Amino acid sequence: MRQTTQAFRTRYRADIHRLYNPWLHGAFVLLFGIVAIGGFWRTVQQVQPLEWLAVPLTLLFFNFGVYMVHRHLGHHKKSFARMFYARHAGDHHSFFAPGHMTYDSARDWRVILFPAWLIVVHTVVITLPLWWLFSRVNANVAGLFGGCMVLGYLTYEVFHACEHLPPRNPVTKLPWIRQMRRLHELHHRREVMQERNFNIVFPLMDYLFGTLYWEPEHANPHPTRTPMTRMQHQIEIAGNPIAVLAYASSVTRWPEWHPSSLKVDGQAGPLHAGSRFEEDIRAGGRDGHLSWEVEEYLPGRRWSAQARGDHGLSLVVTYECEALGDGTRFVRTLEYQFRGLGMRIANQLLLKRRIEHESAASMRALRDMAQRHLAPAGVIA
Repeated sequence: MRQTTQAFRTRYRADIHRLYNPWLHGAFVLLFGIVAIGGFWRTVQQVQPLEWLAVPLTLLFFNFGVYMVHRHLGHHKKSFARMFYARHAGDHHSFFAPGHMTYDSARDWRVILFPAWLIVVHTVVITLPLWWLFSRVNANVAGLFGGCMVLGYLTYEVFHACEHLPPRNPVTKLPWIRQMRRLHELHHRREVMQERNFNIVFPLMDYLFGTLYWEPEHANPHPTRTPMTRMQHQIEIAGNPIAVLAYASSVTRWPEWHPSSLKVDGQAGPLHAGSRFEEDIRAGGRDGHLSWEVEEYLPGRRWSAQARGDHGLSLVVTYECEALGDGTRFVRTLEYQFRGLGMRIANQLLLKRRIEHESAASMRALRDMAQRHLAPAGVIA
């Protein structure tokens, strides 16, 4: 069953054990890691210049290991790593989707941090035997290697947590963190996650293996302190979520069911992230033009696009689908704002009510047109 991100979050949070303590979880990982690093580094004495190379080489090795595990086990199901795949591709990527990339409370760390016992396994089962092997050759190299392996683990956990911080947190403004947050946000797109941006701390392996993908963040086209007007409508549609969302996100069909859409110039079919199209509208009794860019498309789950328009208008529309019996609950969220004072006043006095009425009418028309469109294809049971 496919469901909206918010519905998954609600269910996941309800399943977290009532005795789970996120602060104890984080503290154990941090303290165990510090003690382990200290234990390994205490074996180091009078390090020679060449021996210091063990530090960057170990961190490079750890970076490579994380990349390979994330790419090949986190996003491709293997029988021997089934639990990791389910936790990562299933839980983590369902909990954090584009538009829902931040955690709301400390208890959400449960889906960000690795299980507390994993750092023990990483240290005892992987790092310790390798430390012992290296110590047969060079004790200093072995000690530096062991400490850096655990340091790499802690760095991964810290960076990953920072990449899901609320955007107002000052840590997110740090240049390194800001860039990695953006890469990780792009990685969480459904159409990108199996192919791009697998590094969490430093994107070296993504660069070397050709999987690095970058898009600049979209700045608010008309920044203003005025909050956006938000309206949300939902309706039940006979048909499966994948087919329903595919129809709704086929923007050239918008004039068929949305009373405000007059003409759309774009590609046929559902549009994926990065696609652009133009639309002529008549909303709230006013003619206008919108230039759109699709922000995300998760088949059967979520579609979102932002637009710039006349009179300083900026808006974001989001479609979310959730399976409901043999049909689909379709949720449309519209957020918009005007830059000019005159249009903001007009919106409060007149436009908002008209747009609300048109949006509600569009849901009924969408249901009728989608069911008519899907019935010949046998999508409706």
